[in-house]
Amino acid sequence: MREYLDAAKTKGNGRPVRARGRVLAVPAESRWSRIWRPFWTLPAAICLVAVVAGLVLPPLEERISAHIPFVFQGGPDGARSVLGTIASAMISVTGLIFSITMVVLQLASSQFTPRVLGTFLSSRITQLTLGVFTATFVFSLSVLRYVKGANENGGNFVPQTSVTLAFALVLASVACFVAFIHFITTSIQVAHVISRIGDNTVDALDAVYPAAPDDDDTPRHGPTWSPVEGAPRVPVLVRDRHGSVTHIDAQALVDVAARLDAVITVDVQAGQFATSGQQVARVWGRTQVEEADLKRIRRLIWLGGERQLRQDVGFGLRQLVDIAERALSPGINDPTTAVQVIDEIHRILRELVVRETPSPYVADPDGRVRVVHQPQAIDGLIELGVREIAHYGSDSPRVLARLTEMLTDLRGCALNRYGSTLDGLLGEISKAGSAAAGQEKDRP
Repeated sequence: MREYLDAAKTKGNGRPVRARGRVLAVPAESRWSRIWRPFWTLPAAICLVAVVAGLVLPPLEERISAHIPFVFQGGPDGARSVLGTIASAMISVTGLIFSITMVVLQLASSQFTPRVLGTFLSSRITQLTLGVFTATFVFSLSVLRYVKGANENGGNFVPQTSVTLAFALVLASVACFVAFIHFITTSIQVAHVISRIGDNTVDALDAVYPAAPDDDDTPRHGPTWSPVEGAPRVPVLVRDRHGSVTHIDAQALVDVAARLDAVITVDVQAGQFATSGQQVARVWGRTQVEEADLKRIRRLIWLGGERQLRQDVGFGLRQLVDIAERALSPGINDPTTAVQVIDEIHRILRELVVRETPSPYVADPDGRVRVVHQPQAIDGLIELGVREIAHYGSDSPRVLARLTEMLTDLRGCALNRYGSTLDGLLGEISKAGSAAAGQEKDRP
């Protein structure tokens, strides 16, 4: 076993083997962030606060019975009228907001791509607006039950502060509604959608492919690893779930591998789909692994219903490419939108071609490789951002000219290792342009 693990440090003649590249160490998403990610979480939390306030504040007012200036001064009938009007108005406008949101999602899905819907649903403005309107409705109903008239036991009681707070929530709802309308009108503009996807992709890019410090002129190395022939291994299979790999917690996997005194190789990468029963990892150096440890490893390879940008930079490029392809379809024929997409892809690729693909080897503090994973190669991301658009835009001189201009600029600033990829794409685009020109010339 020890000789096997020593292969994580040495190889061949026993001398240390070094490999270029930085280690992918994107931190795992915290439990707090996962709680607040779903669309309904923030509205539900706001409504819960409103219900608690509506149940606690009126009885507290009744006990204090202090006169507070600048609050509601009406009687029981006036309070009931105000609260009833607020409740009925808020639930009506909440339905309107929900309808507008559904229409916008449908338009975004048909005009751009269904993969941009997650961006709209994650908007805090939409969530806050829905939450404030619903909270105003439930708070008004909660306070209404505490209003007492003269013919009821216990005399008159009007929760003046609570009624005033309900009126303040109405003003907050109006402000949220104006912000919501502004967000909706701008969010469906193609330039805004493309720019937002680009911003999110660059943020993910900075986390997955960190740039080297300006004063770091030394080569970046790390230990490598390869399996010894005939070494024992235990497969890790997906159980009772499926989805796209959204995050690989490499650092936590290192802890598991160190405790098992083994090496864990991850057979999938961020963005890849894994189905039930598929092998997603292997534990090398062990003949058997406890089910609890296998379950732990499976949980550290996160699967979701849709792709996310945490470690999946290709997902951002995929969204942009899909928008360009739809714009270049015969039914739409909008090369201007495709050129806008290429401009945003140019921005992203210019950041990528000056960085290195992270090392697939993750070592423990003692320098032993414990995890081997598959980061997205930058060469593949370059091809993803260019090849399909060049294929579907082969009949558009503007698209081909802009792609050629982009690749020429990238060739001038890219690291040498990406030169062959960029040159190959330039050659393909040149051939596509020549073929399109020949077909145009042959037309009668």
